[in-house]
Amino acid sequence: MKYLKYLWGKLERQLMMQNEMRERQMAMQIAWSREFLKYFGTFFGIAAISLTAGAIKKKNPAFFFPIVPLSFILTYQYDLGYGTLLPRMKSEAEDILETEKSKLELPRGMITFESLEKARREQSKFFVDK
Repeated sequence: MKYLKYLWGKLERQLMMQNEMRERQMAMQIAWSREFLKYFGTFFGIAAISLTAGAIKKKNPAFFFPIVPLSFILTYQYDLGYGTLLPRMKSEAEDILETEKSKLELPRGMITFESLEKARREQSKFFVDK
């Protein structure tokens, strides 16, 4: 019984560590997005002003067209860094886990110890034979 408690505690610590790593990775992704937004926002502002000036000077509205795709990128990055994109993605992922489980299945099913051992033996034969 004492050993089971030890194993359970070890498993809990591993799960806590994995969750901590996941949280740190998510924080880095959000921080990267916010940093990218600063640089891209500056680029977008300069490009929008330059393209608007060019459209007015040349009297050609075609200069406005690059602003459209650039504004989509800017909006996406803002939504990722400061908006509600991550909670919406989490909600969608939870929905997929609940209602579309079949799309998450691995080819040939779940990995088993036997399949790993078989692959290991075949790989060791490959290296021994060469």
